[in-house]
Amino acid sequence: MQKYRMIFWGILPIILLTAIIVWIVNNGTGVSNNPAAPIEVLNIEKIKLDENGFEVKVLNSGPEEVTIAQVVVDDSFWNAEFAPSDTLQRFETGTINIPYPWVYGDPHEIKLITSSGLIFSGEVAVATDTPKASPELFWQYALIGFYVGIVPVGLGLLWYPFLRRFTTKGMHAILALTVGLLFFLAVDTIEEGLEMAAGAPGVFQGTGLVWMGALLSFLFLVAIDQSNDKKISRASAQGKSLSYKIAAGIGLHNFGEGLAIGAAFASGEAALGTFLVIGFTLHNITEGVGIASPLLKERPTWKTFVSLAAIAGGPAILGTWVGGFIFNDTLAALFFGIGAGAILQVIYAISKMIVKQSSDKGLSPVSWINFGGLTMGILLMYVTALLVNF
Repeated sequence: MQKYRMIFWGILPIILLTAIIVWIVNNGTGVSNNPAAPIEVLNIEKIKLDENGFEVKVLNSGPEEVTIAQVVVDDSFWNAEFAPSDTLQRFETGTINIPYPWVYGDPHEIKLITSSGLIFSGEVAVATDTPKASPELFWQYALIGFYVGIVPVGLGLLWYPFLRRFTTKGMHAILALTVGLLFFLAVDTIEEGLEMAAGAPGVFQGTGLVWMGALLSFLFLVAIDQSNDKKISRASAQGKSLSYKIAAGIGLHNFGEGLAIGAAFASGEAALGTFLVIGFTLHNITEGVGIASPLLKERPTWKTFVSLAAIAGGPAILGTWVGGFIFNDTLAALFFGIGAGAILQVIYAISKMIVKQSSDKGLSPVSWINFGGLTMGILLMYVTALLVNF
């Protein structure tokens, strides 16, 4: 009987809270003042161009239903077809087909006017046919992701024989350099996530998704790391495990790079997409050094290096597919947040390794050579990032 009483007192507050919320929804709050202006939010998520005109995908992310009364293209009212309807309920998506004779290479602006008189705008910076999904385009995007992700990481791993000639202090400097590389990637990933969050519908709180994704992924990986510490005792096994963690964290970052490249090609900005491919390829070669650094005290097989390159670079292929075919600002913000948290956890793990090994050898983990390695890692990433943003 006491068990059922405990369950009753556990669920009673939830039942009462639910009843109160249902009452408020059905009967209101008792305040009869009308809002000074209609509360409507319409997000233009994507604009596709083909020989028939524009295809505009919209989302009603506001608290009320929205009726699209008029469509304006380049300051001219234009006929349009709505699917499923010109009225969208909350969180409902719709498609607007506008038979407009757009001009290749010209900018165009589309305005949607609601029945309440509010205006929501979307722009086409440079008009060109939107690439259509096809097996050929699928493999072209995969090849781009291969060039951006797997190739430069693999080339960076080729420095492994050279790095193995360093002394213990030199190895710690390389690990510190890895921390610098990853620190730059973490900051860059968070910035990219916040940029995606700014373009996401406000109701989904994209900025919060970035930070919550980073925090939860960091704590999740720390918990896994602590549970694995009891199973992994050999230093070489710890080094190999850490290399895989670094590769996974970098892989999540490279997924974001693939998103940017795929979105650029999907929006018709082929020149920007090509420039991003070249810049990211040069930028990512330094990542192989960071992945190889925990392996300097052992002799891994070539299969290990192949798998590390695939884990770190492969997500760039997936990101290019997602960016090119099904890009979504809200999910991108969440993915960037998760990637940032994973990278921060790897920084934490490497720092612990430096402290432990330094303590065992009677060395100081905070030394000028380690500081120099950390600074060099940040500078390397900063200089190669200029090739993307120049």
